[in-house]
Amino acid sequence: MINLKKVVSNVVKATAATAVVLSVVGCTGSPYEEQVNGRNDVVTLGDSIFDLNGVIQETLEANAGTQFRDYTQSGAELQGGSLAPSVYEQYAAANSFNGDINTILMDGGGNDILIPATLFDPYGCRTQWYRWNPSRSCRNLIEDQRINAVNLLNQMDADGVANVVWLGYYELPRGNANLTKALNIGNNKLRSACQSDSVASCQFVDPRGTVPASQVESDDIHPTPEGSVNLAGQIEPVLFPLL
Repeated sequence: MINLKKVVSNVVKATAATAVVLSVVGCTGSPYEEQVNGRNDVVTLGDSIFDLNGVIQETLEANAGTQFRDYTQSGAELQGGSLAPSVYEQYAAANSFNGDINTILMDGGGNDILIPATLFDPYGCRTQWYRWNPSRSCRNLIEDQRINAVNLLNQMDADGVANVVWLGYYELPRGNANLTKALNIGNNKLRSACQSDSVASCQFVDPRGTVPASQVESDDIHPTPEGSVNLAGQIEPVLFPLL
């Protein structure tokens, strides 16, 4: 006999989980922009920090007076994942379409930690009253992303990419503030992957301490348009000398 109460409970849980995932990755995104009137040798890769409102790219292009190829996708993980093409896949698509890539602007690795942490936190990345620091499983997950980042950067270097600018993650406010310690570990690992562990010429832009809660949307994840302009302003002095 079917336990109707259990079935309804499972449907409610699945629906709630789907809603949570959509709040993490953003419910809209942009297709690849592969043919631009400008710098086809400059490519952006990454997740919804770039892609959801598109203001980082728009601001940089307006100030540079040119356009860049855009492969960023909301919901993208660094490697793998089923919600969107990963950063690995984005790079493969960009390289396949036109391998003449001189400079890459990117982020990545955030969703690999944030999606499971926002659903059920199976890796123990959130701090709690009974767990003051991210668990060993969380630290191992973050280390996996460092390795993925190093491998991707080394591949970019082997393919002839001259410069990479990697945007790190800012602190998440309010309901996600208990991910701060995991975020700090992750940013430090990404900085290491970018600036010392890989052979790529990579510069890391660290926005921690610069994006107030008022510049983060009510989902406690994504930048507001003002926050995106703030982030673009931090990227610009690193990126523009490479153009």
